[in-house]
Amino acid sequence: MTDKELIDITKNFVIEQLENAEGGHDWFHILRVYNNAINIGKSENVDMLIVALGALLHDIADSKFHDGDESVGPKVAREFLFKHNVDSLVIEHVVKIIENISFKKSLEGGEIFKSPELDVIQDADRLDAIGAIGIARCFNYGGFKNRKLFDPDIAPNLNMTKEEYKNSESPTINHFYEKLLLLKDKMNTKTGKRIAEQRHKFMEAYLNQFYAEWDGKK
Repeated sequence: MTDKELIDITKNFVIEQLENAEGGHDWFHILRVYNNAINIGKSENVDMLIVALGALLHDIADSKFHDGDESVGPKVAREFLFKHNVDSLVIEHVVKIIENISFKKSLEGGEIFKSPELDVIQDADRLDAIGAIGIARCFNYGGFKNRKLFDPDIAPNLNMTKEEYKNSESPTINHFYEKLLLLKDKMNTKTGKRIAEQRHKFMEAYLNQFYAEWDGKK
């Protein structure tokens, strides 16, 4: 099987698996991350097959939709890749990427797996969490969880542990301060940093407009 054939089979598998996914974590999220990753990867010294597979499978079973179980995604990805006779080293690398890509993983402390391929996919995924699409995804998920848009009496928690982050039910606007506005300074690659700068500024402008409208000033 060629790399292209494997990537096409993987795309079809992900489309099928995420058919009924929440709008911010559906196939189109995966496709945007995949396209971002391929774009960023062109400027990095990486294995593009691992980048492609890791991007396509990174959210195959997001733990927040599986009662917080972080083992489901890696297990599904491993079984899929094994079924298609993918090299064992590639499988292990892709699984490690899935296990370590999330923002909440950085809240654990301790040693974290790193690789150039993870850096690329992590940047691609984080880019989809900021800017215009990031804002749309943020409010879509907040609505999915029936959270308040904003509550001036509930301050953002800027020092959350991993468990606090996973269990947070704070208003959607708080998520900008607890995650989205932090991502610009957590980008790994030059391309990721460049794109993140513009998207970050868009979010800041959005928040200024939001508060002005909230207070009836605009």
